[in-house]
Amino acid sequence: MSDMRAREPGEVFGPRMTLFADTLSVGLATALVCLPVVTIPAAAGRYFAVLRRRLRAGDLAAGAVALAGALLFLADLALAGAGLPGAPVFAVVAAGVGAAALVVGLRACARPESLTDWPAAVREAARDAVRDLGGSALVLLAVATAALCAWMLVPLAFLVPGPLALALTAVHVRQGTEFE
Repeated sequence: MSDMRAREPGEVFGPRMTLFADTLSVGLATALVCLPVVTIPAAAGRYFAVLRRRLRAGDLAAGAVALAGALLFLADLALAGAGLPGAPVFAVVAAGVGAAALVVGLRACARPESLTDWPAAVREAARDAVRDLGGSALVLLAVATAALCAWMLVPLAFLVPGPLALALTAVHVRQGTEFE
């Protein structure tokens, strides 16, 4: 391994990652170039119709509540890390509450009731999360996978909804419920 060349000036990746980086960049460029040719014409009409149905005041309020909850959760964990008394116990409890809220929120987003009635969707998602602990664990694993993908390679961040949608669909199929 002594014959491996060192990084040259301006080289982002080391010698072992050059081929992988080139392959990944060509794949991403191909996917981006194909969007206007293949994907957008086939899916644009349905996408914009669904987007129009989802852009309601209730959806924006649910998003604001989720964002406020995430910011409060991060602030609580930052305070717990500041060395306050009881911080380790609080951090564990806060992580458990945050994970439960994340599972219920994602499951509520996937329910058909979320199109018309958010409180009913959240109630049913909370019941499902308690009744189907295996499905809840699957959703948490999908969140961890999505976060790991986004952390490891930032260009993959646009793929983050994929594992989440796949996990939520799999959870509904496991329960025997169908989407509309």
